[in-house]
Amino acid sequence: MSTITLHGHCHPRFLRVRDAFLHNFSHDLEVGASVAIYHRGELVVDLWAGLADRATGRPWNRDTMATVFSTTKGLVATAFLVLQARGELQLDTPVSRVWPAFAAHGKQHITIRQLLNHRAGLSAVDTPLTLSDWHDQGKVEAALVAQRPLWSPGTDQGYGATAWGMYTGALFRRLTGEEVGTWLRREVFEPLGADVWLGTPSSLNARIATQHAVPTEELAKVVLPKILRRNTTEGRVYGDVLFRHGSLSARALRNPDMGPARMEAVNDPMVRALQLPWMGAVGTARGVARVYAALAMGGSLDGVHLVPPQAIEPLKGIQSWNDDDRVLRRPMGFSQGFLKDTPQLLSPHPAVFGHTGAGGSVGLADPELQLSIGYTMNRMDHHIRSPRCIRLCRAMYETVGMPVRARDGIGTPVVTPA
Repeated sequence: MSTITLHGHCHPRFLRVRDAFLHNFSHDLEVGASVAIYHRGELVVDLWAGLADRATGRPWNRDTMATVFSTTKGLVATAFLVLQARGELQLDTPVSRVWPAFAAHGKQHITIRQLLNHRAGLSAVDTPLTLSDWHDQGKVEAALVAQRPLWSPGTDQGYGATAWGMYTGALFRRLTGEEVGTWLRREVFEPLGADVWLGTPSSLNARIATQHAVPTEELAKVVLPKILRRNTTEGRVYGDVLFRHGSLSARALRNPDMGPARMEAVNDPMVRALQLPWMGAVGTARGVARVYAALAMGGSLDGVHLVPPQAIEPLKGIQSWNDDDRVLRRPMGFSQGFLKDTPQLLSPHPAVFGHTGAGGSVGLADPELQLSIGYTMNRMDHHIRSPRCIRLCRAMYETVGMPVRARDGIGTPVVTPA
């Protein structure tokens, strides 16, 4: 058990979230982390604790940022949402109308909506790439154009762990003439005062937490038995990645090659400077929660208008669903690039949208309850959905009287609201 000093503030009504946050530390599940929640436009939880770097003992401070991995995808989906609300794209338009070369090899009828919702058959890119290739967009786009759909577009769903960001980033450049991170900074993050970046300048390096890989002991005692038994989502997916290189899970998760550092490659400032639309965003929990607070409040926050309320309505529903996603081998869905997760996992009702990231980071908006949450951390986790993230989300809903009716033992016991 670790001794931890908690910093920040928590509205008395949300003390369950504070307790859940402390639980994660007291059970040695965190190195450093932060969580923030907005309710009805007010910042009601803003907590941080632990270490930004275990090796040096650098503390996690109020302005410490962390790489949020696939939580980035929800921020990129926000950029497409704003473009759509401004009339600068139509979701059911073929991608090839904007990007003619994309049509090659049977991709001519794929729509922007199908691409955003992981239904384009483009969950993997088979041309080998490395992160350094992002200095040569021509090489990357040639690989994207050369790819053939892996199933008939529009008929099924497979999570594009990296490919989704490659394709949406290239499409965004065609739509706007600039990188999505640059655009987000000017059009979303700066107007909202959200401390989030996609393409992090070197001047911010001292504020960024070091990501720590899954401990070797956890890999040996927990992950390896799951792989051998293949009776869990993690066991099936990681087994495919390690031993079935031709499987769709392996193809989707292993390219581009991140080098010997693997997920810890994000500790390299040169990697963080790249605008990687599938994993490269860096921010505070407060910043992530603030972006989603605007969406939870109908598209506006503190006088900043991102989209009109009618643009939020389609996100409450589920536009794509698969009980056994072709890549992540679990129930999940999407609406315009935003994750719609398994019912009764993170939230008690389907109107919630956002995205999670490797290790457990999350950004979610609940437009029905005008709630949003951001959670950032620097201890990686082998779970497809981190128990730490789940525990925080469930505590948030218990606070507002809508507990998640979960059956997996994570979080506190379910109590039916009066």
